[in-house]
Amino acid sequence: MAPYESDDSTTAAEADDLRAGRRKAARYVVPVAVVGVAAATIGLVPALADSGDPDLPKISAQQLIDKIAKSDVQQMSGTVKITTDLGLPDLGGLESSLTSGATKSGDGSSADPTSKLTELATGTHTLRVAADGPDRQKVSLLENAAEYSLIHNGKDVWGYDSQSNEVYHSTAPDNAAEQKKDDVPATPKDLTEDALKAVDDTTSVTVQGTAQVAGRDAYRLVIKPKQSGSTVGQITVAVDSKTGLPLKFTLTPASGGAAVIDAGFTQVSFAKPSASTFTFTPPKGAKVTEDSQTDHANGHFEGSLKGDDKTGKSDKDLGKGPDGLNVIGKGWTSIATFDTGGQGMPSGSEAGGQFGGFLDSLGDKVSGKFGSGTVFKTRLINALITDDGKVYVGAVSKDALVKAANAG
Repeated sequence: MAPYESDDSTTAAEADDLRAGRRKAARYVVPVAVVGVAAATIGLVPALADSGDPDLPKISAQQLIDKIAKSDVQQMSGTVKITTDLGLPDLGGLESSLTSGATKSGDGSSADPTSKLTELATGTHTLRVAADGPDRQKVSLLENAAEYSLIHNGKDVWGYDSQSNEVYHSTAPDNAAEQKKDDVPATPKDLTEDALKAVDDTTSVTVQGTAQVAGRDAYRLVIKPKQSGSTVGQITVAVDSKTGLPLKFTLTPASGGAAVIDAGFTQVSFAKPSASTFTFTPPKGAKVTEDSQTDHANGHFEGSLKGDDKTGKSDKDLGKGPDGLNVIGKGWTSIATFDTGGQGMPSGSEAGGQFGGFLDSLGDKVSGKFGSGTVFKTRLINALITDDGKVYVGAVSKDALVKAANAG
């Protein structure tokens, strides 16, 4: 891997340290890492305006990365904001109809955390967050006339939707702290660490000035593809100069314009939150739904697959797709591909109704040596699904997907 770039020339020793540091981390395929970053940011944190350029001691990219790695903030609270602009079309009534359909089918209640993800997929949202060690966290999504809260306190995980007065309850597994390491990233620190795992010789990492975020002095770490052809322009992380905690995460597209994801604290305190912050009792008259699958509550869906699949495939096999996952290319322009073993996505006329119109608004019909298919686009991730069920996905252009399919 090539050395990180910094404002100063990088020495050979620093380059060795950088290579060693990267080998210690689990490697992520770049498209998967970028998708994870996007999904995770949608799942928790926030957009914020930084201001000022504080005068801080000079620091190299490697030193700042080390500072992030050593950061161990256990107690904090604050207000966060997230602005997400993936370039998705207006869902209109589709989102609500899909959500209501899931509820009617008995999949859960409006207090189930998974039912809130679609709300965070676009637009600007404000959250309050608090943490006191690995066993106590709280995230509250502030809405117009209501509030949704997700509370983890010891063995209990509670979700509460004040608008519907519904409660969701599950039990955290005994090894929750260890399992959390494999979860989709849920904080600016997690997002930054996962972004750095994707760094190799196709990536430039530099320190570019300073900023003030939520009243805290911070360094600006910039992660940028060296390759052309990626939809990712750059990732900018504001890192707290004292604690090393990432305070803001911004992903901008190569196409320019507004950030795809702009996430960060607008207010933060590192004082110990009150114990009452994590105390929850279902309000009188609230409908309480107990989740019988603990793994589902904690982002681990494998448990629901074990023993129930009649094909004989393990949960790991199912996660890889029928014919497994292959990677074409390298770095930020790599493309993940797999075969669903079935038909491609239906056209709008075949799907019918709102869903058909939604598919048409997302997709572009394409053809080539591979046959024909549909490219589904966002400002970050594009995917080609061929009519015979092969999938090509990456943070690359439509033309790159078609080229990969033709070569495949």
